[in-house]
Amino acid sequence: MSVIRYAAGGLGLVMIGIGAWLVASEPDPVDVLVWLAGAVVLHDGIIAPLVLAVGLLLVGRRARGPLRGALMVAGCLVFVTLPLLLRPGAPPNPSALPLPYERNLAIVLAAVAALSGALLLVRRRRARAQRRTADDRGTSSRK
Repeated sequence: MSVIRYAAGGLGLVMIGIGAWLVASEPDPVDVLVWLAGAVVLHDGIIAPLVLAVGLLLVGRRARGPLRGALMVAGCLVFVTLPLLLRPGAPPNPSALPLPYERNLAIVLAAVAALSGALLLVRRRRARAQRRTADDRGTSSRK
């Protein structure tokens, strides 16, 4: 196991070196470093606490699995499309953003919510059916 660990560590160091070389070869490396610092602040200051808060709100709920899944899918969808939605001005290539991404994102998020809601309903109905079956067995064995 230690051989794999050292190999992974060495590969990580090589990748860090390549990344540092690429940043240093940029015409203006300060802009890249500012962007990276902003990404760290955004993640550690906003996204991670928000995810932890939502996780705390979901603790103890029966439907936390489908809710967590829906929130993870919705979060990934939003983060993938956010750069396209927040880009200022018109795209340099008119075919780069030919579709209405705001509307399409809303449709896909609604589909995720509908599918997770349907999954919750199916699970709830199955649980009720199992309880009824167990109750019927319990009352028939008492007779």
